Amino acid sequence: MSQGQSQHVGLLAVNRAFSRFAHVTGYVCLIGAFCEVAGYQAAAPQSPIWPVLLLLAVTLVLLVFLDRWRTTIYSVLFLVVGGLTQYWLSFSLLSAFSSLRSSHTLVLSLVTVALVLVCGPGFVPTSTIVWGLIGFVIAQAVSLAALLSTGAPFQLDAISLVVVIGLVLVESTDAITRSRRLAVRPELDRAVLDEELSVLRYRTEVRAAALMHDTILGHLAGVATSPDGSLSPRLTSEIQRDLGILIGEDWLNEPAPAADDQTRADWRRSALMLAVQEARDLSLTVDVTGDLGAIGRLTEERDVAVGLAAKQCLVNVLRHAQVARAEVVIIGSESDVSVMVIDAGRGFSEELVASDRLGLRQSVRRRIESVGGDVRLWSTPGRGTSILIRVPADRLRDGTDE
Repeated sequence: MSQGQSQHVGLLAVNRAFSRFAHVTGYVCLIGAFCEVAGYQAAAPQSPIWPVLLLLAVTLVLLVFLDRWRTTIYSVLFLVVGGLTQYWLSFSLLSAFSSLRSSHTLVLSLVTVALVLVCGPGFVPTSTIVWGLIGFVIAQAVSLAALLSTGAPFQLDAISLVVVIGLVLVESTDAITRSRRLAVRPELDRAVLDEELSVLRYRTEVRAAALMHDTILGHLAGVATSPDGSLSPRLTSEIQRDLGILIGEDWLNEPAPAADDQTRADWRRSALMLAVQEARDLSLTVDVTGDLGAIGRLTEERDVAVGLAAKQCLVNVLRHAQVARAEVVIIGSESDVSVMVIDAGRGFSEELVASDRLGLRQSVRRRIESVGGDVRLWSTPGRGTSILIRVPADRLRDGTDE
């Protein structure tokens, strides 16, 4: 796999880890709010606050979708439904319970914290901060609207404010240190490459020594023990055969593991294989690695979408990257299939792409989002581009349907 990919994958791993932590915290907050509202309803059965339980359940379901598919649509839906839940929760509780005469209560804080930790579709710290601030503003605005309707005094939610400050500090630190981490990453990549080359050199030397023992030393022993005169036809044939092996380079190749018939069949009839072949026909060298069998777990619609999106990525390599080689990596997880297209070309900044350049926006991003997937892009001018296409799998790894 291309060495230039490692820095992008490292940053993605950090972002995904924080996103998962934030969403798990959101689960806990929403479930806690649901339990507390259920307690209020049980304490006052005559109070009509049960619709809040339904809204909390819908908000929790949307968070599940957002955690799985971190897109703009699910982020907006989560904030809208969450804001409606916060308003109805504030209005119902403040109207039904005279003891709750302020917006600074635990149950309201729990919903606000969940909205702050929305994270959003962006995979950079600034985007996470912006979405978190939007969630905080929505929660405070609807709480204020509910307070105005009930006449209760407004009090700034200290718990959610602390969460917002923590979010800004964590993501700001990540943004500040990211450039330093990117600066030292090439040196780490070089160290990893040197180690891999050292291991490869050692394996080659071991194989060469074994081959030397099996051929030259064996033949020398055969020549020494043969009678005077010309060599036997059998020994001459063996020497000529082994000389051909030594002069050639086939002995350097590691034997590749044989794929099963089903994997080969799924790969040959996939739209991704067709896209790779068309790119090769256009004189682009494409190296395909990874879990080829994962392609067979896609529905026909998603298979076609992935193939066409990958084709556009490979066409962009030909047109803009100024390199003649690209790499396609297939990654299969329990519930998703990912395809990464990598090149070591000149790179670009997506924000600077002209609005009339629709290849990435239409043929890749929107096509994949239309089948429930998402696209992530990392590109640095002069350091290449990596595009990760991820779509849900139709079948799990054990072959059962989702």
